[in-house]
Amino acid sequence: MHRLFLLAALAATVGCTSTSTTNTARSAKEQMLISNAVDQSLNKVDFTPFTNRTVFLDDKYIDGVDKNYVIASIRHRLMRAGAKVVKTADEAELIVEARTGAIGTHSADSFVGVPEITLPGMMSLPEMRLLEKKNQKGIAKIGLVAYDAKTKQALGNGGVSLAESNDSAYFMFGIGPYTGGSINDEIKSGKKASATRATTHQMPQTVAFSAPAQPMPGTSTLHLASGEEKVEKTAEAPAKDPKQTDAPVWAK
Repeated sequence: MHRLFLLAALAATVGCTSTSTTNTARSAKEQMLISNAVDQSLNKVDFTPFTNRTVFLDDKYIDGVDKNYVIASIRHRLMRAGAKVVKTADEAELIVEARTGAIGTHSADSFVGVPEITLPGMMSLPEMRLLEKKNQKGIAKIGLVAYDAKTKQALGNGGVSLAESNDSAYFMFGIGPYTGGSINDEIKSGKKASATRATTHQMPQTVAFSAPAQPMPGTSTLHLASGEEKVEKTAEAPAKDPKQTDAPVWAK
C-alpha cells in the first residue's frame, strides 16, 4: 500500500510538456524534414559534367506533395554547375530524367517509465514517463539518369541518391524538449547567416545576386576586369600669370 502511495505521489510531481501547434495545413517541421532530406540527397550528385551544355529536365516521373521543391532544386543545381536549362527537349543537347522513389516522413516515440496500470475496481495508476524520446525523420530517394537528346545514348549509369533528415526531442521527468537533429542544425546555421555573395561550391544558406557594375553619374571612374580602377582626369584650366590682373586698363 505504501508503495502504491509513493508511486502516485511521484507521478503527481512529474512535469508535463506538449508542443504540437501549427497554423498551416502542414507543420513547418514536417516541411523542413522533407526539404532537408531532398537537399542532402541532391548534394551527393555531381552536376559538373553538364557545364556549358544545354539541358532539359524531364520531371514527369517526379511525384509527391513536395515535387515542386524537388524540381526547382535540381534546376538550381544544374544552373550552378554552369548548365543552360531550356524549356523543351528540342532545344537541348542533353536530357536529365529525374524520378522520386520516396518523399515523406515517419515518426517513432519511446520512453523509460511505468505504463498505465489498471487496478481492480475503478482505480488506475497513471502512466509515468521518466525519460522520453520523440523522433521524426524525413526520407528522400531521388533517381537521376542523363542521355543525349539526339542519339538517346545514356551518359553513364546514372543512379539513386538516398538521404535522411531527423528531428529529435528529449524529455526528462516531463521537462523539455531538448532538441537535436539535422533540421535543427540547419535552422541554427541559417539564422546566423547574413546576406552575402557565396564563394564556395556548397549550397549557400543565404541568397544574393550581383548586379552589373555601373559608374555613378558625374564620375569618371572606369572599372577594369582586373579590379583596378583607372581615373580619367578632366582637363585643367591653364594657370594665370601672377602679374596679370582683371583690373581695367586705366587702373593698371
